Amino acid sequence: MQKHIPNLLSLSRLVLTPIFLYFLLFSEYQHAKLISVIIFTIASITDAFDGQIARKYGLETRIGVFLDPLADKFLVLSALFSFVFLGDVHLWMVLLISFRDIIITILRMLMEAKGITMITSKAGKLKTVLQIIIINVVLFYILLKAYGFTDYSEIFVKYNIIYIMMLITTLVTVYTGLHYFYFNHKKLKTILFEK
Repeated sequence: MQKHIPNLLSLSRLVLTPIFLYFLLFSEYQHAKLISVIIFTIASITDAFDGQIARKYGLETRIGVFLDPLADKFLVLSALFSFVFLGDVHLWMVLLISFRDIIITILRMLMEAKGITMITSKAGKLKTVLQIIIINVVLFYILLKAYGFTDYSEIFVKYNIIYIMMLITTLVTVYTGLHYFYFNHKKLKTILFEK
């Protein structure tokens, strides 16, 4: 049972994501937005631990290599698209982030399947941190509005806080995508064009 813990954590993220979306977008329960934030926090915690546990205890599996990044992107991109739906984030930014993340994730999985490790960078980690930060900032803004703290929520609008942070996140995300292609292009050629 212990060897399945990392994969179960990744699966739990896939299960929690639609529940998070339901409470954020569709539920009319008084504290639905707060529940959605709690669910997102729990899902994010599973993201922090599944890979770490797998590496620390030698529990890495082929399915885990595919499942972990898939669950990550499902959670993050679902949150970002939900913000577009709510009118808090611009669609073009989320589309750019989605395109970059989906392409890089697919390429990483192809490389892992061939036993090749993709070269990463600190910029890639910065991208992940920025995405989590902006999601939490938007969720905080949504909570302020939901509970009537309009004086505080209007500060976000007045100073374009979400737009500026989202723009920075988008630019860094696109840059890291180009960075990955630049440093991994020889390996990618081997995989994509091998006979």
